[in-house]
Amino acid sequence: MEASRHKKGRILVFLEDGACLKVTEQELLDFGFRSGDELDTKTLERLREAAGISNTRAAAADLIGKRAMSRRDLERKLQEKGASEADARYAADWLEAIGAINDAEYGAALVRHYGGMGYGPARIKEKLYEKGVPRELWEEALEELPENSGQIDAFLASKLRGRAPDEKEKRRLTNALLRRGFGWDEVRAAWGRLGNEAGEDILDDL
Repeated sequence: MEASRHKKGRILVFLEDGACLKVTEQELLDFGFRSGDELDTKTLERLREAAGISNTRAAAADLIGKRAMSRRDLERKLQEKGASEADARYAADWLEAIGAINDAEYGAALVRHYGGMGYGPARIKEKLYEKGVPRELWEEALEELPENSGQIDAFLASKLRGRAPDEKEKRRLTNALLRRGFGWDEVRAAWGRLGNEAGEDILDDL
């Protein structure tokens, strides 16, 4: 056995058949073995299982430490790194239990982020889906979104700066708002508040 030079707290266990197990100090304490000990097949299998869980938990903590993500994406990334489905699920359970991952809080944070960028409900729902936030959490998360009318008005005000748009610019800005996830009725109402009526015929050019 020897300590890993690259990962603090990791111990490399070299077996007679040439295999190398990566374990933590906790496994050494739990199994109570030392260099030169003989491992029967059952004990070796238990050690492999325990080491797999520990290594997956460490990888999971490292991923979450770098950036927030949903439980679904965490499990996917762990499996991409070689973890079994069971170990990935166990690691996610552990992180949920200690509060390191929370899909409801993550979903709310996404809504605040994309809402701050001026995205509407439809576009934000696409983002929640892409990021793996469960659908049953969407409604609560979307409560973090500012009023749509305020967002649309702010967007138009920033683009127009007090001037009246021509039809070409009106179509362009309308298209931009629809792509951002706002509904046609909301966009039309915003133009009305600016004194620029927009009929449905504008949609024919979008």
